[in-house]
Amino acid sequence: MTTGTQLLNYPATESPFTSPPAPMATLSRTPVQGHPHIWPPLDFALGALACCGACLFTNPMEVVKTRLQLQGELRAHGSYQRHYRGVLQALWVVGRNDGLRGLQKGLCVGLLYQGSMNSVRLGFYSYTEAAGLTQAPVGNILAGAIAGALGAFVASPAYLVKTHLQAQTVQTVAVGHQHNHQGVSSAFATIYRREGLVGLWRGVNGAVPRVMVGSAAQLATFSSAKEWVSHTEWFHPNSSLVALTAAMLSGVVVTITMTPFDVVSTRLYNQPVDEFRRGQLYRGFSDCMLKVSQAEGLLGLYKGIWPVFLRLAPHTVLSMLLWDLMRQKALQYQLES
Repeated sequence: MTTGTQLLNYPATESPFTSPPAPMATLSRTPVQGHPHIWPPLDFALGALACCGACLFTNPMEVVKTRLQLQGELRAHGSYQRHYRGVLQALWVVGRNDGLRGLQKGLCVGLLYQGSMNSVRLGFYSYTEAAGLTQAPVGNILAGAIAGALGAFVASPAYLVKTHLQAQTVQTVAVGHQHNHQGVSSAFATIYRREGLVGLWRGVNGAVPRVMVGSAAQLATFSSAKEWVSHTEWFHPNSSLVALTAAMLSGVVVTITMTPFDVVSTRLYNQPVDEFRRGQLYRGFSDCMLKVSQAEGLLGLYKGIWPVFLRLAPHTVLSMLLWDLMRQKALQYQLES
C-alpha cells in the first residue's frame, strides 16, 4: 500500500495523472497494472467541480465572445455597424447596456454545462490515463478527442440555452438572432415545446467537433507543456508557475485550433428555425463554415479570438490546477484508507 508520504513526493503542481508517470516503485510496493486511479464517480465529480470553479471567473469573457462571434453574421466586413470593437470595449458596452449582472449572463446554465460536460470529459480521460491507454502513440490526443465528444453530446442542451441567453440584450446593441427567453427554465421549456426533445440537441453537430478539437489540444498540450517546462528548470519544481506557464502555452494552441469551430458552433446554436424545425441560416457544420468563409472571409472564422484566449487561458489554469490538486488529495485519501 502506498503511503501519503510517498504520494507527497510529487511536486505540488504535478500529479501522476497530468504529468509523466513516476516509477512504479514510488506508487506501490507491489506490481500493479497501469496507474493508480481514483474511484470513477468521484473523479467525474472532481472534474465537474474544478471547471465550475473556473467558470465563475471566466463567464464574462464567454458573454463577450458570443457577442463578437455573432456580430456581422453572414455580412462582409465594413457593411454592418460594429457595436463591439474589442474585449475591453465590449465588456464596457455589455456592462452599460445590461448592467453588471449582464456580464454574468448565462452563468447558471453555464455552470450546468461545465459540470455535465467536464465530469464526463475529464472523468473519461482520467480513466483512459489510469488504464495506460494515453501512453500509446497519439493516445492522449485520441483519448482527449473522444472524451470531448462524449462530454459535448451530453451537455449540448445546456450550451444551446447558454448561447441564447448570452446573445440576448437590448435592441440597440443586439447581434445575431434574439430568442427573448425569460430565463433558464423558460428557455428549456420553450425549446422543448417548439422543437421537441430533439430540438434541445440542435447544434450538437457543431459542438462535438468543437469540443473534440479543443479537448484533444488542451489535455494533450497541457501535459506535454508541463513536462517540457519542468525539464527546462526555469522554475522551482514546487512552483505554481510550472502549471501556470504550461496552461498559458496550452491556451495558445487551443485558441488557434478551436476558434473556427467555436464560431461555427455559436452560429449553429443561435440561428432561428423555421416551422419544420430546420435552421434558417445553416444546414449543418460544413454548410456554416462554408457560408461564413464566403461572406465574411477566412478571418470571419476567427471572430472573438481574443476573448476566446482570455477565457481559455485562465480557465485552463484554474480548471487544470484545481482538478490536479483535488485529485492528488483524493488519491492520497484513498491510499491512506
